[in-house]
Order: sequence, then C-alpha cells, then structure tokens
Amino acid sequence: MTRALMRSIVAGCKNFIFLGEAGSGKSEIAINFAQWLAEMKERSVHFFDMDMTKPLLRSRDARQALERENILFHSQEQFMDAPTLVGGVVSSLKNQDRYVVMDVGGDYIGARSIGGFAPFINNNDTMVYYVLNVFRPWSCDIGHIDETMGRILGVSHIAPGKLRMIDNSNNGPTTTKEEFISGSRRLSDIVSPCAEIDFACVREKLYDEVKNELNIPVMPVRLHLTCPWADPEAESVQ
Repeated sequence: MTRALMRSIVAGCKNFIFLGEAGSGKSEIAINFAQWLAEMKERSVHFFDMDMTKPLLRSRDARQALERENILFHSQEQFMDAPTLVGGVVSSLKNQDRYVVMDVGGDYIGARSIGGFAPFINNNDTMVYYVLNVFRPWSCDIGHIDETMGRILGVSHIAPGKLRMIDNSNNGPTTTKEEFISGSRRLSDIVSPCAEIDFACVREKLYDEVKNELNIPVMPVRLHLTCPWADPEAESVQ
C-alpha cells in the first residue's frame, strides 16, 4: 500500500470510526488503519477500543503491537462484560493535532457507546466506516444489511450520509484468492444499487494476487487477532 493511496482515502479527515456487525473484521481493519496512519508520520495517532460487547478478539488484544508503533491506545478495563466508557474521546476528536481511530463494538449494542459523541462525529473532519463481510449472516443480502445498519444508525445518532462502506469479504485465515474475489463481486452486486464501496481489505498474503482484480482499491491487512497455532503468519498480540 502506498502513502499516496492512504492519503486519498484519508481525504482531509482526522477522525475515523469503524462500525459493523460482530465478526465482520472491523477490529482488524481499525488496527491496520491506525498503523497506516502512523506510517504517514503526520500527526500523533490515538486508538480507542470502544468494544464492550464481548470478551474475545478485541482491539485491546493487540495493544502492545500498536504501542510499539507509537500509537496511543485508549480502553477501559472491564469486569466480565460490564459496560464501560472510555475517557478522553471528546478532547481527542476535537484536537486537530491528532488522528483518532475508534473501534466500536459489534452491531447496534456496541454502537450505543458513541451516541453521545454524535455532534462531533457528524463533523466534516470525521469519516465513519461500515464494514461489510458477505460471509457473515447479517451482510449476506440487502435486507439484512439494511436492518443491521438501521439499528446502528438509530442508537449512534450518526447522520446516514456519513456512512462509507468497506468490503471485507474474507472467511478467516484460510480465505483463498477465489473466495475473496467472488465474495467481493457478490457484495458489489448487493450494495451497488444503494451505495458505493470505498475500498476492499484482504489478508496481506493474498494482496499481490488480487490487488488488480477489483474496480476499487484493495488494502493489505495483517491479522493480529488470531491464535498463533491457527495462523502461524499472524503477528503475536503480546
């Protein structure tokens, strides 16, 4: 991925919010997005883990990997699955010297955590991404996508016109080139009558094979939130 491509995606924004159903892969994309911003070395990068809906495979599991790249990580410790709210969100969203990446917990339950920040999130300097994975049940057709997205918008108070789409048509660490391409084309057929997809994400191992196969930019993603014994190429979360 080139810095020029990343700058074209950033498009003058400084805050980036990632939403999506549980299991869509938004945490992996949010982590990688923060790393891409850090590589640009234009502003400090602050990462907020807002996921309070499940105890496993959350961005905080990759905290040390992010901090090694000088990304400031914000999260709130939980007792079991008790709801929590991370501090410092408003000041970071308003700070023009910071890039902010927010990984918001799965579907509408997690999206409630950002409802109070809507006046800041709906500003022009903020991009809100909705991650779609056609291999997940709530992204498999337009009816399910519309239902889940509607619930998220309802509790987060994000303006409908703010949402941008990311294609993450992957089926775990074993995803093949053929699965990614067919899944992405299927997703395009589903959503193209209603919305545009900004870019697609693929496991970096497949990037060179598929980067020219779609009509949208493709971004290589390194997997962080997986078990080493299931994926020996994944970076350790320690």
